[in-house]
Amino acid sequence: MWRIDLVSLRLFVAVCEEGGIARAAEREFIAASAISKRINDLETLVGAALLQRHKWGVSPTPAGEAMLHHARNVLRSLEKMQGELSEYVSGVRGYIRLFANISSMVETLSEDIGTFLAHHENVKIDLEEHVSSQVVRAVAEGSTDIGICWAQADTRELQVFPYRTDHLVAVMHPGHPLAARPALAFADTLDYDQIGLHPDSMMYATLRPLAAQIGKTLRFRINVSTFESACRMVRANLAMAIVPEEAITLYRTLFGLHQIRLSDPWAVRQQVICVRDYEALPVPARLLVDHLRADSS
Repeated sequence: MWRIDLVSLRLFVAVCEEGGIARAAEREFIAASAISKRINDLETLVGAALLQRHKWGVSPTPAGEAMLHHARNVLRSLEKMQGELSEYVSGVRGYIRLFANISSMVETLSEDIGTFLAHHENVKIDLEEHVSSQVVRAVAEGSTDIGICWAQADTRELQVFPYRTDHLVAVMHPGHPLAARPALAFADTLDYDQIGLHPDSMMYATLRPLAAQIGKTLRFRINVSTFESACRMVRANLAMAIVPEEAITLYRTLFGLHQIRLSDPWAVRQQVICVRDYEALPVPARLLVDHLRADSS
């Protein structure tokens, strides 16, 4: 029977996820040479190359992909065991990996996490911001325990629970030609310059085909990466922007901006919590999912 130590498995997973031994060494606080030695030992043990070396880094071979899949399962099982056993010590302890989309990060997620940690002081959460497509991929691959993304994302292979809803608004300078309108549909905005968000964002992926259905294209004058930057551009009267109302409450007041909710039915959007298998989650992660679901209701 193979005798593969858990440290080597963890380091192998880190190398695959980081795409390079040097980056994995930095993440795991270990010398790169030590990781190389462990990877070589693994390859000798299984009798096959696990990594392909490239000038830009490394990637798993077909054998490495199989090893990666099983290594993640082993490490997740150990995390689950540790989480469940920790309940018998002094309250729930554990470590939760959470990927969330940009909107949830700037809307309500921080408050929801805050109330959760107030009741579970021994739980640590590693929270990363990604676009929804990256969140779904990370959950499916086991790179994170829990994901928060838009319901429009392709979550067919995951378990999904409703989280929050938000409302898209057109935000503009008070002197903008549309500011006097009592109501506004998306089609009404397409004759005016707009501030664009990240090309990989769900917002971009949603608005672009909707404009095409009307026979028009989005007129992006400037592209930015955050809602705050979009609001700053709007304050300078450079263009208008379509953003979640809940994400810009602070900036709207701070910058003196005008907003109008879009009247289109799809402008009310649903965020969801996604996991690979709720029952297989470590206890702390299941508790966080339960907490987020309760808050959303």
